Amino acid sequence: MPDATDRRILRQLLADPDASNTILAERAGVTPASLWRRLEKMRETGVITAIQSRIDWRALGWEVEVSLRFTLDKTNPRAFDEFIAAAREVPEVIEIQTFLGSVDLRLSVIARDMAHWQQIYRDRILGLPHVTDSDALMLVSTIKNSVELAL
Repeated sequence: MPDATDRRILRQLLADPDASNTILAERAGVTPASLWRRLEKMRETGVITAIQSRIDWRALGWEVEVSLRFTLDKTNPRAFDEFIAAAREVPEVIEIQTFLGSVDLRLSVIARDMAHWQQIYRDRILGLPHVTDSDALMLVSTIKNSVELAL
């Protein structure tokens, strides 16, 4: 379990993941050697799994994002596995989530524009297996997108 110093380090890492270890150590109030040891320990224990870059898809010309919610045929024991395998093959699917409740899965799909979205939907999404119901929500704006929690 991370202690107060580890949580300070994690807060600084989340606030500025591109900062050098020297700067992170200074901001967290530890020496660079201590920072390195603590980061390594948090990696080894699975607290830190990766340092990732976030891509702004809109800046790259992908203007449309749609959240698709699916209910699957639960009478088929392979429905989830086969649906997920097929969804992974769609290059424009950037996220797959499973749920408990009335919705079984959610896909986040990106497209360059509405014509591209229609093509993806007709050619790739409609053919996904074992779907009994679906719902589409088009993203208008993102108000908050954070993995940060109060540490």
